[in-house]
Amino acid sequence: MNKHLSEVTNEDCMEGMARYPDKYFDLAIVDPPYGIGYDGQRKSTSKHGGRREKVFKGWDNKIPDEYYFNELFRVSKNQIIWGGNYFTMFLPSSMGWIFWDKGQRINNSDGELAFTSFNRALRVFTLNRVFILEFGDTKHPTQKPVALYKWLLQNYAKQGDKILDTHLGSGSSRIAAYEMGFDFTAFELDKEYFEAQEKRYKAHISQLKMELV
Repeated sequence: MNKHLSEVTNEDCMEGMARYPDKYFDLAIVDPPYGIGYDGQRKSTSKHGGRREKVFKGWDNKIPDEYYFNELFRVSKNQIIWGGNYFTMFLPSSMGWIFWDKGQRINNSDGELAFTSFNRALRVFTLNRVFILEFGDTKHPTQKPVALYKWLLQNYAKQGDKILDTHLGSGSSRIAAYEMGFDFTAFELDKEYFEAQEKRYKAHISQLKMELV
């Protein structure tokens, strides 16, 4: 397993980013609130089970302001921003968008869009949404699969890059960075989410170490 540095704190990302000089991070991979009210989830009524009920907390009622995006672009050289279609007023034009095809055609959206600052062709990555459950039950209502973040790092980062995540959530990006040997910094404001991802992360690396013995 590659050694790497991981600095994750329970704080507002604006306070966290303020500590870093310009262009300190090579790549920011972020998933800010989209402003669509998807900050909780109702219990699944499917007989086959599904996601557990999660309390609606209200953090997804509005999108980050311009100051957030100014800081994000200040501290990072390149960016991948999930939900970029909700933030177009704050983003420059780009040809390098990403579409995550969730591999199912159900009532929910077929996929999600991410803005990137890379001057390259738009890419589609197909990964069934069930991979969210690859490492156990969901910890966050907008959780994304670890495999999705590993694909992003494989295709948009190079070894030695310093990675930033301003909205850590379930910690999928942290696990991916650990597995691929990247230095990683992240912030998570919500204490419940922060503690849940800490538990998830520690359990995962403990399992990996056991497998290497």
